[in-house]
Amino acid sequence: MKFQESPLAGAYTIEMDRLEDERGFFARSFCAEEFTSRGLSAAMPQSSISFNTRRGTLRGLHYQIRQPQGKLVRVVHGAAYDVAVDIRRGSAQFGKWVGAELSEENQQMLWVPEGFAHGYLALSERVDFLYKCTNFYAQPEERSIRWNDPQVGVRWPLPTGVAPLLSPKDAVAPLLADAELYA
Repeated sequence: MKFQESPLAGAYTIEMDRLEDERGFFARSFCAEEFTSRGLSAAMPQSSISFNTRRGTLRGLHYQIRQPQGKLVRVVHGAAYDVAVDIRRGSAQFGKWVGAELSEENQQMLWVPEGFAHGYLALSERVDFLYKCTNFYAQPEERSIRWNDPQVGVRWPLPTGVAPLLSPKDAVAPLLADAELYA
């Protein structure tokens, strides 16, 4: 696995070392030893999948308080623009974000550390999005930040004048300045 640290310390884009031949390829999508050698959590007790059927679907920016989740994310079908926002109080990077296109073609992954909000925009009609998480999903702990918060300033690759397809919860998410944050 090839880890490339992002401009936000602790967040990485990760490429799989692929062994390819005429049949296709084989690669490790996770290796605990690779994670622990970089001081990252290798305990990932939950995996999840998100299936999207509409280009322009935007999920996020989500996080959990009191039970934060680090997330190793990747796209196995289609393409998505994936974003991580540092929302750790006291961090020199507070409110800053990093984004990467994840796709079945580039096979890249993004490591989203605990204490970061996470979201993505579907760039294709169908997106199968996989998560490996360092902690269990806990609905009472889930929070969101508004996808277009001007303080954060994520530059989502949306055509001018096109609004994303949002869940009702994401459509009314608070701004970062008003959000309940990870302690």
